[in-house]
Amino acid sequence: MNRKATMVIAVQAILIILLFWFMVYFAKDEFETASSGGAEESINSTSLLSSNSAEDKGAATLLLSKASQQQSGIKTVALSSTQHQASTASFASVEAVDSLLEMRTRYLSAMADSNVIRSSMASKQQNAQRMQLLNQDDKNISDSAAQEAWASLHAEQAKLSASQTLAKGIRDSMHQQWGSVLTDWATQANPKQDFLSLLHFQAVLIKVSLPFDVSPNAKSTIKISQIGGQAIAMATFVSAAPQADTALQGKTYFYLAPAKNLRAGMRVSARLDSQKQSSKGVIVPHEAVVWFANQAWVYQKLAADKPGSDKFVRRLISTEVEIEGEKMSGWFNNMGFVAGDELVSSGAQLLLSEELKYQITNENDD
Repeated sequence: MNRKATMVIAVQAILIILLFWFMVYFAKDEFETASSGGAEESINSTSLLSSNSAEDKGAATLLLSKASQQQSGIKTVALSSTQHQASTASFASVEAVDSLLEMRTRYLSAMADSNVIRSSMASKQQNAQRMQLLNQDDKNISDSAAQEAWASLHAEQAKLSASQTLAKGIRDSMHQQWGSVLTDWATQANPKQDFLSLLHFQAVLIKVSLPFDVSPNAKSTIKISQIGGQAIAMATFVSAAPQADTALQGKTYFYLAPAKNLRAGMRVSARLDSQKQSSKGVIVPHEAVVWFANQAWVYQKLAADKPGSDKFVRRLISTEVEIEGEKMSGWFNNMGFVAGDELVSSGAQLLLSEELKYQITNENDD
């Protein structure tokens, strides 16, 4: 009996030691947190997150005191009203007009030949009529001489017809390649100033491809820029272009631009302002935008009910239209914001980090 009792006592002692060890092991994390992280726990317990009302129109709301804002370097900028004209961006090319000038030369030459033939025809017609009268007047000239005069007139008529057909063919080819307006310019003996500027390399011809749902009017202009660079010229509308751009899909149009910074064969970008009425809105500065979950957000500063504090509401913005200006650059928004709204321009990323930190803390508490 004594031996069995001793064994029971030994087993109980071992179990007590194991239970004590397990208790110490699993309580270690709470003990370390309590002993070394008390200060941090007290900080985390004071969340900056505030209740997000429907009136705030945002994804989340933070509540910060004036002192916290100053210590964190949070600055805001007031939005101002602006007008924006919607535009269509596309690509364009500077066209070489060699073939147009060559066709013009051939056309004018054919027309000149026609004029010469007409003059010759007038003389030969008078001669044929005179020879016919002489032949009818007691055969003062032979029948063969009269016939020869008429044959010469008919030959001139055939030459005139051939010359006119050639000129018409050249004009039709010109029309197929360059359109009616440029064809009219090129086929005039005394061309208008716009065509002379092309001849003297004072202007260049731009061919731009536009989407199928965009149709510029005769008074439209396009802004020509280096691809990915600054604007270099403004071009005025000429006409629709009969041939498409082999590299781009869309309807093509001709525009006339100063030749100062442009050369034949260049590829450039073009921007056509919309013919619709401009819309009113605000420009959200680039520095006010923070990106989260592949979307653009801003923090709007609003008055808080608590004295000495402000609310910062995270709101989504539109990035469909980006404006690059000398005074301000950013995203144009015509809904959701009005002039005078204050957005965080410095410290927005800090606010997002704080918001996400407290959200993660709350999830762990759950």
